[in-house]
This record gives sequence, C-alpha cells and structure tokens, in this order.
Amino acid sequence: MAFDQICGRNLQKLIRFSSKVPFFSLINQYTLNCLHIQKHNYTNVYMKWKKDSYLDSIDTIHKSIELKPILALKNCIIASPEGCIPISDVSKKGLQLDVPIKVARFLRLYPSVFQEFIGPNYNLPWFRLTPEAAMLNDEEQAVYRDYKVDLQERLKKFIRMSVENTLPLKIIQGMLWYLGLPNNYLEEKNLDGCFKVVEMGDGLKGLSVVKTEKDKKILSLLERNALRNGEGISIPLFPSKGLRLKTKILDWLDHFQKLPYVSPYEECPRDLYPDSDVAEKRVVGVLHELLSLFVEHSAERKKLLCLRKYLGLPQKVHKAFERHPHVFYLSLRNKTCTAILKEAYYDETAIEVHPLAQVRAKYIDLVKESKGILKNRRQGNRDLKGEDELMIS
Repeated sequence: MAFDQICGRNLQKLIRFSSKVPFFSLINQYTLNCLHIQKHNYTNVYMKWKKDSYLDSIDTIHKSIELKPILALKNCIIASPEGCIPISDVSKKGLQLDVPIKVARFLRLYPSVFQEFIGPNYNLPWFRLTPEAAMLNDEEQAVYRDYKVDLQERLKKFIRMSVENTLPLKIIQGMLWYLGLPNNYLEEKNLDGCFKVVEMGDGLKGLSVVKTEKDKKILSLLERNALRNGEGISIPLFPSKGLRLKTKILDWLDHFQKLPYVSPYEECPRDLYPDSDVAEKRVVGVLHELLSLFVEHSAERKKLLCLRKYLGLPQKVHKAFERHPHVFYLSLRNKTCTAILKEAYYDETAIEVHPLAQVRAKYIDLVKESKGILKNRRQGNRDLKGEDELMIS
C-alpha cells in the first residue's frame, strides 16, 4: 500500500509539471539527460542593445518603405500600352499599393519620378514617368531578364527552407519585395517546371519546389564560406563599438560557436530539445540564411514573424534577434522594427551583392531629387506672387 501511495504522489507531481511543459519536451529532455549531452542545456544570458548610427543611416534599408509604393505606381504606368495613366486608374488602389496618403497627392510628391499633365478627356490629371525614371525602369527590367536564374534560385532556397517544402502563395507574395522579384512573378506564365502550385488545405494554395535526382545539396551561406575559407562553420560576430561584455557572456559565446550547426535546408533533428542552445543556434542559422537572400539583407521584423510556423521556428523567435546583437541589429527608424544582418554591411566579401541592390539605390537617389524640385517650385511661385503684388501696387 505504501508503494502505491508513493507512485501516486510521483504521478501527481509529473502531471503538475507536465501542465507547464509540453509532454514531448519532457520525453526529449529525459532522452538527452540519459545520453549526458550537456550541450543541449539552455543558457540564460542577456546582452545590452547598443545604437549603431551607421546601420541606422543606410538609405537602401530605411528608404525602402518609401520606395516600395513608388515602384508599385511605376509598374502601373509601364503596364499601360500608352505609357501613361489617368489618376482614376489608381486613385482607389492606395491600400493595395501600400500608398499611405491619397494617391494623387502621393504622385505629386515625387516630380523627379512622375510627370503630371492634362489628359485628352475631361481635363483629368494624367501621369507618366520622367525620362530619368524610364531609364531606371529599363535597367531594372534588364536585371530581371539577365539574372532570371539567380532570382529563381533565391525563391527556390526560400521555399526549401520551409518544413514541408511548400509555402502559401500569399506568404511568398508578401516577401517578393525582399527577394527582389517583380510583383507579377507568381503568375502562372512566369513559373516554369521548377515550381508546382499545390493545395495546402482550407482553400489555401501554396508553391512547392519540384525536386529531381539531379538536384544538388543546397549549402547555406555559412557552409559555403566555411568551405571557401577552409575553416569550421561558425556564425560571424560583429560586436558593437564600445560595448564591454562580461566574462560569463564571452564564455557563452565561445560555447555557442562550438555547438553543432544545423543547416536551414536540412530537416530539424527530431531529438532536438526545443529549449536548448543547439535549437537556438538553428534558429539563428535560419534567420541568418533568410536575411542573406534578401536585397537589403534586412526586413521588418513583423514580416519575418509570419514565417515562424512554416520554417519550424519557435513561438518566441523574436528573442533570437535580441539575444544575438553581434549577429543582428534591430533598427527602430520609420516607427517600425527592422532586423538587419550585420555581416552584410561589416564584411563586404562575405555576401554577394544582390543584382537588384544597385538599381534600387539609383531609384532612391532619383527620389531625393524631388525635394529640390518642389522647393524650387515653391520659390518660383513666391517670386511670381511678389511680382504680381508689385504690379497691382
């Protein structure tokens, strides 16, 4: 009887504990403890966040929020056979094109990109591209044409990082800007035999990569750089200037680098305990590879969180950015939180420049010219007003 009471008390303790910890986590923890794998333990450390004026000042990152709706409107104009459109064609598409204000007012804010004129019917305002914007559009289309294979491979890698080799079309559509693909890329005419549209349940359609026997193993950026340098796989760290770390944190970083690296293109090991340093290193590796595929090697953090379910990332994946400020930087400009991969901006040889990056930088320079044009217009209007007043007097 005493034995039954002891077993009963132990069972009650197990039930109370399992209510706080998932059952399968208990099984994993038990298995790993039996194997005496100490590297799976989780180390609770916190590193201070330090402002980085250099990363906060990169226009190609922080002006992309402004540039995106400009290029969306530009695409509406070039899609027209006449090369120009009346305001009525886009006036009600502000939400769809991410335009933050009335479309007509937005177009007039950028005279270096959009040229306004009176149309042939009903005296409505029409818009066309300036010669400079038209030239940049030709350069952009040339990139899509000349680097078609490269851009396609980036999308393949993005999808192959998912747990089931499939991502919802609506998720991919929302990430096309970061991947450097045109907005109409997911139309059936643009997808070749490498991709397949599949049903994901509940009426949700997804895009899958068609695997063949000729497919080579996909290597992550960290794996490729390790092979090139003839070194082991480690995550490059770029400490903030003037930030001193405690000995405990330095020891943890050294321990973290020595942990096994799990490629984001490989299936996550089933015996990997989710609350462990090894699991955290996998998360950091996935985020590192993801940002390396993007044009600016950065993205709004909230946009990345929507990928959590499909990339097999934990619920609190956002903490990986906060716990690893040597790898990622969180910028709070533009009233949003932008995650930036430090390696892309502190080691020019580590990551190949995205083929679309230079074109977007030229677009941003062109957009900046609008302020000067508007300023000159206002000054000219004031001068004309002053001359009129003198004539009246």
